[in-house]
Amino acid sequence: MTLTPLWEVFVRSRNGLAHKHVGSLHAADATLALAAARDLFTRRNEAMSVWVVPSNAITASDPDDAAMLFEPAESKIYRHPSFYEVPDDVGHM
Repeated sequence: MTLTPLWEVFVRSRNGLAHKHVGSLHAADATLALAAARDLFTRRNEAMSVWVVPSNAITASDPDDAAMLFEPAESKIYRHPSFYEVPDDVGHM
């Protein structure tokens, strides 16, 4: 039995927004995956853009390694905006 590849689907609802993962689907190739994603995840014209990515092309970090991966940023206090005050007239920053 041959399994069709699994694809991850990302949709951007408006210009300026980020693509968000909305689900997964099986399809033989990228063209079919894109068509299926359109049919499954954008039925109400809520998308400006759709991405399909083969699941086996995604490399993700292990949540158990979070301390090792993200701890170095904690030791770089100069990256945190705590050494200066933002003037009131700057507004939302």
